[in-house]
Amino acid sequence: MRERWLNAWGTGYAAVGAASLSLPLRAIELGAGAFLVGLMASTAAFAGVPGAIAWGRLAARTGRRRPLILIALGSVAAVLAVVPLASSPWTLLVANAALWFVVSAAAPVLNLIAIEGVPDAEWDARIARLNAVQGYGWVAGLVVGTVWTAAATRLRPGASTQEPLFYLLAATAGLAFLATIRWYPAAPTTSMERFDRVFHRLERREWGAGRFIRSAPYGSTRLYWSVREWLNARRRGRRPASGFDRSLRRYLLAATLFSVGFAVFWGPMPAYLTQAGFATQTVFVAFLLANAASAVCYMPVGRLVGTYGPYRIQALALAGRVALFPGVAFVGVAFPAVSLAAIAPAFLLIGVTWAMIAVTATGIVTRLTAGDTRGYALGAYTALAGVGTGFGSAAGGALAAAVGYRIAFVWAGLVVAVGLVVVVGTFPGDLKVPARGR
Repeated sequence: MRERWLNAWGTGYAAVGAASLSLPLRAIELGAGAFLVGLMASTAAFAGVPGAIAWGRLAARTGRRRPLILIALGSVAAVLAVVPLASSPWTLLVANAALWFVVSAAAPVLNLIAIEGVPDAEWDARIARLNAVQGYGWVAGLVVGTVWTAAATRLRPGASTQEPLFYLLAATAGLAFLATIRWYPAAPTTSMERFDRVFHRLERREWGAGRFIRSAPYGSTRLYWSVREWLNARRRGRRPASGFDRSLRRYLLAATLFSVGFAVFWGPMPAYLTQAGFATQTVFVAFLLANAASAVCYMPVGRLVGTYGPYRIQALALAGRVALFPGVAFVGVAFPAVSLAAIAPAFLLIGVTWAMIAVTATGIVTRLTAGDTRGYALGAYTALAGVGTGFGSAAGGALAAAVGYRIAFVWAGLVVAVGLVVVVGTFPGDLKVPARGR
């Protein structure tokens, strides 16, 4: 029974994963350009946090938690069902913000359900399992979008493939809603206050990056509890950042910078691929390749970190992205719309580098902190990555609209390069490769 509700939630998340790309592609069909597509990615990053805080306060006041899960899934189904009726890309911008706002309704509840009846020592593993199911659902949604658009293009050449896809996704979220009603476990007895106390002590190393290559890199659930952790500390008169040393502050600056650079690249990406002449199913495949590559590489990267340390692995990944981001633009110019083979290697490598960065970032923050400071530092990293993604997505769309995709992607690489320089300057000794035999 415990896994059934989790699988139901993962099914609903498949609809969200497919919609994360289908919404900007539908907006492009209606005339949206890079600027609006970047704004859509930005709203995905920003809408979840205030939404989660608002829903969390409602849960605290009413003591009702099950309705929040049902509100999230039911509202996702409703939003996706009305998307085909929209005739303006700006309407879809609002729909996208609404989607992420309602998805965040589940944030205050999901972790509480996941750890119910489990000893504190196993909470990390249970939350990691929740994140994994969400990640599988996200990738499954991209698979559905890929298969649907490929089949619909052959069966209905010249017709829009997006409108019927949204009805399918709405039905998927509706089925998840019904399954959750049937399989929702007993009401969690763990209070938010107890979860706050234990959450602060959790290592969070095995939680993964959530699901996201594009949009917010960490989901609204993880962001919610991280922000709540800081707000609670401030209410108690504490200054969470007062225990951060110089190395940690510099690394958080670097993380903010490279998060902005990542988002400058990913924000307008659906518009770039479409305008470069790639078919809708090819756009889905490109995003699927990046997400799947990162998911497959989490465990192998973890083993590499054990051998070489997180600093060298992360520096290598950042350097790779410095080259890959501008490279995608120049590949599009040199081989316009010839085939998926022209861009597939780049997207696979970008996915691999995301796994390298996501796995190492938590380890680096953990190494730079100790005791009571660690939880606040991990929360700060999560929040700054989300903020950087929001601003970077909007900036990437604006840059691409103003000066073109090539220059925008070059700027993305340059911002990541600045972040890399800060990382190298902060940990110069840790980046040296040890001599063999020592």
